[in-house]
Order: sequence, then C-alpha cells, then structure tokens
Amino acid sequence: MSWQAYVDQSLVGTGNIDKAVICDVTGQTTWASSPDFSLTAAEMGAIAASFNDKSETKAVIANGVKVNGVKYMTIEATGKEGIVAYKTTQALLIAHHPDTVQTPNAYNSVVELGEYLKKVGY
Repeated sequence: MSWQAYVDQSLVGTGNIDKAVICDVTGQTTWASSPDFSLTAAEMGAIAASFNDKSETKAVIANGVKVNGVKYMTIEATGKEGIVAYKTTQALLIAHHPDTVQTPNAYNSVVELGEYLKKVGY
C-alpha cells in the first residue's frame, strides 16, 4: 500500500480522522498528507522531538504544539477537536480529529495503523 493510501484509507477512511500526515521519524520529510493539511518542517520537527523529550514537564505539555498553523494544547482527552501523534520506527503519524469524534476513538485508529507499520518494519 502507498503512503497516501495509508492516509486516505487507514486513517481518514476510519471516519475517526478527518485529515492526517505521515512523515519521516525526524519530522523533516512529508511522505503523504490530506489535502489542505500541510505541516511545516518546524511543526513536524517539534512533534518528533517531543517523543524524545525526557524533561519533567515536556515542552508540548507546557507550550502546546502547532499543527497546520493552529496551536493545540495538551490538556486532556475531551470531546473537542484534536491531534493524535504516533511514532513508529521510521515514521511519524500526525492526525486531526473533528469535534464530533471522541479523542480515544481517534487515538485507537492512529495506534492501529502505527502498530501495523511497526510490525512490517516501519
């Protein structure tokens, strides 16, 4: 399956995600994305760096994170729109869910693809 098919079918196709991007694990190169959902290298890099942040209060918790030019805060999983990010061995999945989808449902859709990609070496 192509990277674009993973975005279109395995993420957006679940109905729990309305737009997504898959990039390399460093957040520097976009492999596939939904239309009108383009993250800058700085935005993807900040998310990638958050997975290695070992400080007591991670920067993404203290400062939030920008995705597609919109700032999101890491507070709690409630019924608001939000972002789910998942790191595999070689890829970073960044997905947006609308306010009509609960965050745990969106999270599960992203994790399911992420776990599959890990199993096949990505």
